[in-house]
Amino acid sequence: MKIVIVGASGTMGTYLSNSFEKEHQVVRADRNSPDVQVDITSPAAIEKMYKKIGAFDALICTAGPTYVGPWKNLNEETFRVGVEGKMMGQINLVLIGQHYINPKGSFTLITGALTCEPQKNFANASAANSAVEGFVRAAAIELENGIRINAVSPTVIENSPQYFPFFPGEMPVTMKQLEFGFRKSVFGASTGQVIKPN
Repeated sequence: MKIVIVGASGTMGTYLSNSFEKEHQVVRADRNSPDVQVDITSPAAIEKMYKKIGAFDALICTAGPTYVGPWKNLNEETFRVGVEGKMMGQINLVLIGQHYINPKGSFTLITGALTCEPQKNFANASAANSAVEGFVRAAAIELENGIRINAVSPTVIENSPQYFPFFPGEMPVTMKQLEFGFRKSVFGASTGQVIKPN
Protein backbone atom coordinates (compact mmCIF):
# COMPACT_ATOMS: atom_id res chain seq x y z
CA MET A 1 0.00 0.00 0.00
CA LYS A 2 1.23 3.50 -0.85
CA ILE A 3 0.63 5.77 2.16
CA VAL A 4 1.22 9.52 2.14
CA ILE A 5 1.98 11.00 5.57
CA VAL A 6 1.64 14.77 5.72
CA GLY A 7 3.46 16.23 8.70
CA ALA A 8 5.98 13.41 8.55
CA SER A 9 8.77 15.22 10.41
CA GLY A 10 6.64 16.08 13.45
CA THR A 11 6.39 13.99 16.62
CA MET A 12 3.40 11.96 15.47
CA GLY A 13 4.38 11.89 11.81
CA THR A 14 7.89 10.61 12.47
CA TYR A 15 6.62 7.81 14.68
CA LEU A 16 3.90 6.76 12.23
CA SER A 17 6.22 6.95 9.22
CA ASN A 18 8.78 4.72 10.90
CA SER A 19 6.08 2.24 11.87
CA PHE A 20 4.16 2.04 8.60
CA GLU A 21 7.20 1.94 6.33
CA LYS A 22 8.09 -1.49 7.76
CA GLU A 23 5.11 -2.90 5.85
CA HIS A 24 4.15 -0.32 3.21
CA GLN A 25 5.52 2.31 0.86
CA VAL A 26 5.49 5.57 2.80
CA VAL A 27 5.78 8.97 1.16
CA ARG A 28 6.83 11.58 3.73
CA ALA A 29 5.50 15.07 3.10
CA ASP A 30 5.89 18.35 4.98
CA ARG A 31 7.50 21.74 4.59
CA ASN A 32 11.06 20.35 4.66
CA SER A 33 10.66 16.71 3.65
CA PRO A 34 13.35 15.13 1.45
CA ASP A 35 10.54 13.11 -0.21
CA VAL A 36 7.89 15.73 -1.05
CA GLN A 37 7.59 19.28 0.24
CA VAL A 38 4.18 20.79 0.92
CA ASP A 39 2.69 23.74 2.77
CA ILE A 40 -0.89 22.72 3.57
CA THR A 41 -1.97 26.36 3.89
CA SER A 42 -1.48 26.65 0.10
CA PRO A 43 -3.94 24.84 -2.22
CA ALA A 44 -1.45 25.26 -5.07
CA ALA A 45 1.25 23.53 -3.02
CA ILE A 46 -1.14 20.68 -2.19
CA GLU A 47 -1.98 20.22 -5.88
CA LYS A 48 1.72 20.21 -6.73
CA MET A 49 2.35 17.57 -4.05
CA TYR A 50 -0.32 15.26 -5.44
CA LYS A 51 0.92 15.66 -9.01
CA LYS A 52 4.41 14.66 -7.88
CA ILE A 53 3.21 11.69 -5.82
CA GLY A 54 0.70 10.33 -8.34
CA ALA A 55 -1.87 7.72 -7.38
CA PHE A 56 -1.84 6.56 -3.76
CA ASP A 57 -3.91 4.37 -1.42
CA ALA A 58 -4.09 6.30 1.85
CA LEU A 59 -3.29 9.72 3.22
CA ILE A 60 -2.60 10.44 6.87
CA CYS A 61 -2.35 14.03 8.06
CA THR A 62 -0.70 14.82 11.39
CA ALA A 63 -0.08 18.46 10.44
CA GLY A 64 -2.36 21.23 11.55
CA PRO A 65 -1.02 24.63 12.55
CA THR A 66 -3.14 26.53 15.07
CA TYR A 67 -2.63 29.59 17.25
CA VAL A 68 -1.75 28.75 20.85
CA GLY A 69 -1.91 31.61 23.29
CA PRO A 70 -3.99 33.69 25.68
CA TRP A 71 -7.58 34.54 24.84
CA LYS A 72 -6.75 38.28 24.93
CA ASN A 73 -4.43 37.80 21.96
CA LEU A 74 -7.11 36.24 19.74
CA ASN A 75 -8.24 38.36 16.82
CA GLU A 76 -9.04 37.75 13.18
CA GLU A 77 -5.38 37.51 12.23
CA THR A 78 -4.33 35.06 14.95
CA PHE A 79 -7.51 33.00 14.52
CA ARG A 80 -6.78 32.53 10.83
CA VAL A 81 -3.72 30.47 11.74
CA GLY A 82 -6.01 27.57 12.62
CA VAL A 83 -8.59 28.34 9.94
CA GLU A 84 -6.03 28.27 7.13
CA GLY A 85 -3.84 25.60 8.73
CA LYS A 86 -5.57 22.84 10.64
CA MET A 87 -9.02 23.46 9.18
CA MET A 88 -8.71 24.41 5.49
CA GLY A 89 -5.31 22.78 5.13
CA GLN A 90 -6.75 19.38 5.97
CA ILE A 91 -10.02 19.98 4.12
CA ASN A 92 -8.08 20.90 0.97
CA LEU A 93 -5.98 17.74 1.29
CA VAL A 94 -9.25 15.84 0.80
CA LEU A 95 -10.98 18.12 -1.72
CA ILE A 96 -7.92 18.07 -3.98
CA GLY A 97 -6.72 14.58 -3.05
CA GLN A 98 -9.99 12.87 -4.00
CA HIS A 99 -8.96 13.30 -7.64
CA TYR A 100 -5.67 11.43 -7.12
CA ILE A 101 -6.45 8.73 -4.55
CA ASN A 102 -7.09 5.17 -5.72
CA PRO A 103 -10.62 3.70 -5.47
CA LYS A 104 -11.32 2.33 -1.98
CA GLY A 105 -8.55 4.51 -0.56
CA SER A 106 -8.76 6.44 2.70
CA PHE A 107 -8.06 9.82 4.24
CA THR A 108 -7.23 10.13 7.95
CA LEU A 109 -7.14 13.62 9.44
CA ILE A 110 -6.02 14.80 12.87
CA THR A 111 -8.19 16.59 15.42
CA GLY A 112 -7.94 16.22 19.20
CA ALA A 113 -9.63 16.09 22.57
CA LEU A 114 -9.80 19.90 22.61
CA THR A 115 -12.89 19.55 20.41
CA CYS A 116 -15.00 18.48 23.38
CA GLU A 117 -12.73 19.37 26.31
CA PRO A 118 -11.34 22.88 25.73
CA GLN A 119 -8.30 24.07 27.64
CA LYS A 120 -7.00 27.59 28.18
CA ASN A 121 -4.89 28.97 25.33
CA PHE A 122 -6.38 26.55 22.76
CA ALA A 123 -9.64 28.18 21.57
CA ASN A 124 -8.29 28.29 18.02
CA ALA A 125 -7.51 24.57 18.03
CA SER A 126 -10.90 23.69 19.55
CA ALA A 127 -12.71 25.54 16.77
CA ALA A 128 -10.56 24.06 13.99
CA ASN A 129 -10.95 20.55 15.39
CA SER A 130 -14.73 20.88 15.49
CA ALA A 131 -14.84 22.06 11.89
CA VAL A 132 -12.66 19.19 10.70
CA GLU A 133 -14.76 16.62 12.52
CA GLY A 134 -17.93 18.06 10.98
CA PHE A 135 -16.29 17.89 7.55
CA VAL A 136 -15.27 14.26 8.09
CA ARG A 137 -18.83 13.22 8.93
CA ALA A 138 -20.27 15.08 5.93
CA ALA A 139 -17.60 13.99 3.44
CA ALA A 140 -18.08 10.33 4.38
CA ILE A 141 -21.58 10.26 2.91
CA GLU A 142 -20.54 11.90 -0.38
CA LEU A 143 -17.06 10.69 -1.30
CA GLU A 144 -17.23 8.37 -4.29
CA ASN A 145 -15.42 5.20 -5.42
CA GLY A 146 -15.51 3.60 -1.98
CA ILE A 147 -13.18 6.23 -0.52
CA ARG A 148 -13.29 6.40 3.28
CA ILE A 149 -12.47 9.27 5.63
CA ASN A 150 -11.96 9.42 9.40
CA ALA A 151 -10.35 11.63 12.02
CA VAL A 152 -8.09 10.53 14.85
CA SER A 153 -8.68 12.54 18.02
CA PRO A 154 -6.06 12.01 20.73
CA THR A 155 -5.55 13.92 23.93
CA VAL A 156 -1.98 15.04 24.71
CA ILE A 157 0.56 12.44 23.57
CA GLU A 158 3.34 10.95 25.66
CA ASN A 159 6.13 12.15 23.37
CA SER A 160 5.10 15.80 23.76
CA PRO A 161 5.75 16.48 27.46
CA GLN A 162 6.03 20.22 26.78
CA TYR A 163 2.23 20.23 26.50
CA PHE A 164 1.48 18.28 29.71
CA PRO A 165 0.99 21.44 31.82
CA PHE A 166 -1.77 22.60 29.47
CA PHE A 167 -3.76 19.38 29.99
CA PRO A 168 -4.11 18.98 33.77
CA GLY A 169 -5.44 15.60 34.82
CA GLU A 170 -5.23 14.11 31.32
CA MET A 171 -3.55 10.72 30.97
CA PRO A 172 -1.24 11.06 27.95
CA VAL A 173 -1.94 8.78 24.99
CA THR A 174 0.95 6.40 24.32
CA MET A 175 2.54 6.38 20.89
CA LYS A 176 1.41 2.78 20.44
CA GLN A 177 -2.21 3.75 21.20
CA LEU A 178 -1.90 6.60 18.73
CA GLU A 179 -0.48 4.28 16.08
CA PHE A 180 -3.33 1.81 16.46
CA GLY A 181 -5.88 4.61 16.19
CA PHE A 182 -4.43 5.46 12.79
CA ARG A 183 -4.21 1.79 11.85
CA LYS A 184 -7.92 1.41 12.62
CA SER A 185 -8.69 4.22 10.19
CA VAL A 186 -6.32 3.20 7.40
CA PHE A 187 -6.82 -0.57 7.43
CA GLY A 188 -10.31 -0.90 8.91
CA ALA A 189 -13.71 -0.47 7.28
CA SER A 190 -15.07 2.53 9.17
CA THR A 191 -15.80 5.91 7.61
CA GLY A 192 -17.08 9.20 8.96
CA GLN A 193 -15.77 8.29 12.39
CA VAL A 194 -13.83 10.21 15.02
CA ILE A 195 -11.42 7.65 16.46
CA LYS A 196 -10.21 8.25 20.00
CA PRO A 197 -7.03 6.29 20.67
CA ASN A 198 -7.06 5.35 24.35
